[in-house]
Amino acid sequence: MSLDSKQAMNVAKVLTEALPYIKRFAGKTVVIKYGGNAMVDEGLKNGFARDIVLMKTVGINPVVVHGGGPQIGDLLKKIGKESQFIEGMRVTDAETMDVVQMVLGGLVNKDIVSLINKQGGKAVGLSGKDADMIRAKKLHVSRNTPGIDVPEIIDIGHVGEVVNVDASLIHKLVHENFIPVIAPIGVGEEGESYNINADLVAGRLAETLKAEKLILLTNIQGLLDKTGKLLTGLTAQEVDALIADGTIYGGMLPKIACALDAVKKGVRTAHIIDGRIEHAVMLELFTDVGIGTLIKRGD
Repeated sequence: MSLDSKQAMNVAKVLTEALPYIKRFAGKTVVIKYGGNAMVDEGLKNGFARDIVLMKTVGINPVVVHGGGPQIGDLLKKIGKESQFIEGMRVTDAETMDVVQMVLGGLVNKDIVSLINKQGGKAVGLSGKDADMIRAKKLHVSRNTPGIDVPEIIDIGHVGEVVNVDASLIHKLVHENFIPVIAPIGVGEEGESYNINADLVAGRLAETLKAEKLILLTNIQGLLDKTGKLLTGLTAQEVDALIADGTIYGGMLPKIACALDAVKKGVRTAHIIDGRIEHAVMLELFTDVGIGTLIKRGD
């Protein structure tokens, strides 16, 4: 099918607009947290895989960290186990942790690897347990309970927080032109497994790799102000002010905190973008306006 002149001009405009960004980011590392609708819609899944392969083809080094909460919930339901959440985090007993490892380290991880390879990439699936990449410890959750003066400490099982990231294996894979795809499972001092929030893993990995960008795919447009307008081009100081005045609150706080922390610790920019848009990663990376919220260092 041939393009008419208007379509051809639009294609040419997109390509010429992308060129300076391709040159700017060539040789740089971009960490992408992949989750939400982008992981379940077939069209979006294939589009994401093509975006990742295109990035690698033009000289950018993508590193993918993925979630998989809905898929974990589906399998737990199939085996008759009810999902329980406390403070937004899945309670992960030993049996649930087995399911988490099967789903994240197996089904979901290998599905993403297969999609990328089908598009011509060379993806390698890993979890944070491989080569002791992600050292973790138990996450202790506290909450204020009416009638109790001190915060209540709650044990939510095998839910962890990152202690240390050893990125040497990632560096080797990137150097050999592979695309790492990482499940957010960490390993403790005794070899025990921990389920870790994928945003947090992506942020810590971006810091360790000294990444150019951290991109968090979400099911929302980005960060909005109190009138519903999309905010972007924010400095770390401006984000701190938005948290202080209550513009950023609730469920958005952990994601923003992850992006903010990465920027403060050396990642040049962090992006919160709408993964429900086809080719969202390409639109954010290679167009002048982008599609989500960009947070940058203040210097």
